[in-house]
Amino acid sequence: MAVRSRLLQLDPDGRRFAAVLRDTIDQLLNGEVTGRYDWKKLFKTEKTHAGTVVEINLQREFKFDDGEFMDYRIAGVDVDCKYSQQFGGWMIPPEALGHICLLVWASDYESRWSAGLIRIKPALLNKGNNRDLKLTVKAEHRNQINWLWRDARLPENVLLHLDDATRSIILSPSSGQKRIIELFRHVQQRRIGRGVVRTVAQQSDYMARLREGKGRARTVLRNEGIIIPGHYSKHQAIARSLGVEVPQRGELISLRVTEAKPHHSNRPRVELEGRSWVLADPTDPLEPGPRLPEHTQKGEDLDPA
Repeated sequence: MAVRSRLLQLDPDGRRFAAVLRDTIDQLLNGEVTGRYDWKKLFKTEKTHAGTVVEINLQREFKFDDGEFMDYRIAGVDVDCKYSQQFGGWMIPPEALGHICLLVWASDYESRWSAGLIRIKPALLNKGNNRDLKLTVKAEHRNQINWLWRDARLPENVLLHLDDATRSIILSPSSGQKRIIELFRHVQQRRIGRGVVRTVAQQSDYMARLREGKGRARTVLRNEGIIIPGHYSKHQAIARSLGVEVPQRGELISLRVTEAKPHHSNRPRVELEGRSWVLADPTDPLEPGPRLPEHTQKGEDLDPA
């Protein structure tokens, strides 16, 4: 319970934990170099390495001390971290007996993740051994896992969940800049993570494809009424005002807007450039949209877009 209390103190809503898992999956996919967006495309060795990367990235994010016998020391207690791509597939080494394990699972296909704590006892484990003498937790004893977060939402891998036709439209252009424009043109009102942008652009300066400027996404798409708020507080306020999902750290969202007319009286609106704007629907004609406010608050300049 001391470990549980400390983890929930560090991350009350699980948002930081979810971000680590999203970033770890994106790191393994390495879309900027490989163009991959599907876990199934990873090599077996990369999948095997996933648990180690999750363990390292969680320690880096939360600054856990090294454990004396296990991976971490949390609230003065040794804790081993075990990640599985399949729910229930955590491999428990013999040296973890008597210790607390932090069991982590995430699925890009379900856009869900879970993390819980359990103290390892022989009676909880299956009998069969693999070559490393590692065991799994019996299915009937998973109810003894003290869940910190269960089936929580994993930030979506948008490319993975698009229909084939839309994904083809986005990925077909030979230019990274044009692919980014197609991404934000065709994927609207859904949070788009930095990993998706990196995979679509396949360029080291991928976020620069979004900046204002000739041929850049925000400038080109603004002429179609499309704005692209990011995670800055002023941008988040725009999303809230329009009643759409709010981008979190490293995320963006594409929205087509139109200047408010009398027949838009029931739609949420936002004030930009001295005018009222609402979300456009298919019946609204295309018209140029407003510029987004600059992000000027200290500590928010985390994203070159």
